[in-house]
Amino acid sequence: MSLPLFLVEALPTGDSCTLDGPEGHHASTVQRLRVGEELLLADGRGGTATAVVDAVGRGTLDLRVTSFGYDDAPDPRLVVVQGIAKGDRGELAVQAMTEVGVDEIVPWAAARSVVQWRGERGGRAREKWVATAREAAKQARRPWLPVVAGAPDESTARVAKRISGAAAGFVLHEEATLALSTVELPTAGEIVLVVGPEGGITSDEVAAYEAAGARTVRLGPAVLRTSTAGVAALAVLSTRLARW
Repeated sequence: MSLPLFLVEALPTGDSCTLDGPEGHHASTVQRLRVGEELLLADGRGGTATAVVDAVGRGTLDLRVTSFGYDDAPDPRLVVVQGIAKGDRGELAVQAMTEVGVDEIVPWAAARSVVQWRGERGGRAREKWVATAREAAKQARRPWLPVVAGAPDESTARVAKRISGAAAGFVLHEEATLALSTVELPTAGEIVLVVGPEGGITSDEVAAYEAAGARTVRLGPAVLRTSTAGVAALAVLSTRLARW
């Protein structure tokens, strides 16, 4: 079984350290790690440290570092522009996409998004996505923490600009004839994948993204929910890019 992973702001610089705060509480009180057990520290930027528990305190662990490691950032990078969804579907999408390997998630205020993120509400909703991605990355033992980027609700124009600067851009669309499983993929750079909200993507949005260089693609004959479409597409891309 893989070692439990805990995210820290910075890795220890010596051969010992104390894990405290929320992560220390979770390790000692929730997971009940004991003296002699191993764990993995990660800074969310590729750096890791394997450590052994030397002592357990109230909400803290004293650790002895046994090794350091580093994982290069994945290339190509997988960026999903996720249409803002109602209820918890957006958070479900963020959780699952993080587990399967997304590198960046961009909340998109699509024309048919039922929910609109504005002001303080938008900030709080975005922070929920950040927290969800963080917990999912820990669960998946990922050394790189996915970025939740952009404004709380990126506009179609800003997403189009992002696509124009990417190595490749794809829009999931049920009426597309080109399969994502057969489309040519770049060997480096950024792949931007657009997933629409519950109501789908409008023809104007498709036109804007195609003008920026994106191609419309489909996964198969079934119409997937917004919370699962990105996950399925990432699985296809991860396999084709030999990330899996």
